[in-house]
Amino acid sequence: MGEFSVKSQEGRTTAPPSPIADEAALEAKRNDRLARPRSLRSPRRPRIWFEVLLIAASYWLYSLVRNAVPEQKAAALENAGRLWSVERFLGIAVEQTVNHAVNSVTWLVVSMNYYYATLHFIVTIGVLVWLFRFHPGRYAAARLALFATTGVALLGYYLYPLAPPRLMNGGHFTDTVLAHHTWGSMASGNFNNMSNQYAAMPSMHIGWSLWCGLTVFALASAPWARILGLLYPAVTLVVIVSTANHFWLDAMGGTACLTFGFAVSYAWYGALPHHLAKRVQLPRGRARLAGLSAGIPIRAGHPAADVAAHR
Repeated sequence: MGEFSVKSQEGRTTAPPSPIADEAALEAKRNDRLARPRSLRSPRRPRIWFEVLLIAASYWLYSLVRNAVPEQKAAALENAGRLWSVERFLGIAVEQTVNHAVNSVTWLVVSMNYYYATLHFIVTIGVLVWLFRFHPGRYAAARLALFATTGVALLGYYLYPLAPPRLMNGGHFTDTVLAHHTWGSMASGNFNNMSNQYAAMPSMHIGWSLWCGLTVFALASAPWARILGLLYPAVTLVVIVSTANHFWLDAMGGTACLTFGFAVSYAWYGALPHHLAKRVQLPRGRARLAGLSAGIPIRAGHPAADVAAHR
């Protein structure tokens, strides 16, 4: 490329400074200035230690704030009665029928109790790990959508205390955890003093499962995985109603929270998570510098992500 080599005193060949690096630096600055107005922040490569601490601290804070919301029993029961009346007016008040039908099949209702108690946490963490490993460029935006969804749900718990169907006065619902003596909802049995029992609206089982399902459906390549992504929130909806932990309208509240979460992510990153690049990309100028510093030859049209991957 017109460059020349010199011999050092030790006999090694070294190359003199190249003007290409200076041109690449100027190009990087120009690209940075052009990219800034497009979004508030560009995705960065996630760091595992930071993400583990952030998720653990966020879940602890969420649980702390949720359970610190005053248990306004009278208001929660009154709101539950009104919500039940609205559902009957709309013709969708079938929760009691579903609850009694499922409760009559022991193996099914016991499975649902354990599903309700565990999978919302396990699957959500699993999807986050999958994004971190295979979609690092989309991870931060998806994580922000999840966190914003959870954050706005806390506001709902505070402003609209709501008793779940199993605690309604005269609702004649069956608390399936108590009836079958299974380990389940923290708001049932011996754990009822450790959790706010009147924080049913919105349903974060739906908010989180829908986030998982949509994320997997949008990004997974295997058809069976995409199908499972759609089935997961649908099955979760059946479970939360069958176990008398939520009304149908609680699920709509969770969906509204998720919509808000994706809106926040879109405003911050300038695109929905699945529209971002799979890998964290460097501006072209920085990518050229990265390649030059690593001794990698840069071809015309070489993707920035490929260069960054060699760093």
